[in-house]
Amino acid sequence: MPVKGLSEYLDKNREKIALEVCNGIYLPQPVFGVEIPKSNGKTRLLGIPTVTDRLLQQAVSQVITIKFEAEFKDHSYGFRANRNAHQAVHQAHKYIHAGYQHIVDIDLKSFFDEVDHCILLQLVYRKVKCPLTLRLIRKWLRVPILINGKLTKRRKGVPQGSPLSPLLSNIMLHELDKELEKSGLRYVRYADDFSIYTKSNSAVRKVGNQIYLFLQEKLKLPINREKSGIRKPVQFGLLSTILCPPTKRVTKADINWWPRIRVGRT
Repeated sequence: MPVKGLSEYLDKNREKIALEVCNGIYLPQPVFGVEIPKSNGKTRLLGIPTVTDRLLQQAVSQVITIKFEAEFKDHSYGFRANRNAHQAVHQAHKYIHAGYQHIVDIDLKSFFDEVDHCILLQLVYRKVKCPLTLRLIRKWLRVPILINGKLTKRRKGVPQGSPLSPLLSNIMLHELDKELEKSGLRYVRYADDFSIYTKSNSAVRKVGNQIYLFLQEKLKLPINREKSGIRKPVQFGLLSTILCPPTKRVTKADINWWPRIRVGRT
């Protein structure tokens, strides 16, 4: 059903849908798997819910976001009102200019495909006690995905493409933010893209090992080792923006020397 057909559909089925939701018997339809190209030549799998499920997910998101937003940390910039990527980059520049030029750059491997449902639902339950809402969220997480005409079961992951996935990703990675702040670390996070800033080589290695173990043992999130590592500002890009110390300009030699750099705004 196209989006423009939703209004007419709801005119005829609004009460039926409401009763199914309130009685706990509403069943989401499978999400539609769509692969979109990435800048590195690979593809990313999106899971697009039906328009009815998108409407219901948006409604749930608007209600429960209020319960979590007050506790989200200041240095979490992704998918939040009045926060954006430019602010994240600006904060990273402030750290670097203050001398925090040893950077832990961690890339989470297929984050939206790897989220553990049990851990996520336990985190949601801390704030959301309504059984019907929790049941709905669980059903949306577990609904099969339709890829090339075949249904595939899902036992982990959050469909990247649903209205609820940005909030759920922030709920999950809020645990990472708390761990970082408990350790007194300076960091920037935009959704699953995050980096930590330290002042010495010894500190950066210690922090890298600490956070690696936390992600692996507490959140069960794998790290992409090929894309993760310890960086200096001239070797590091955040959200497609090159970062470098205030006294050093990026040259062609710098870009050619470091294959991980992301060419973008300077």
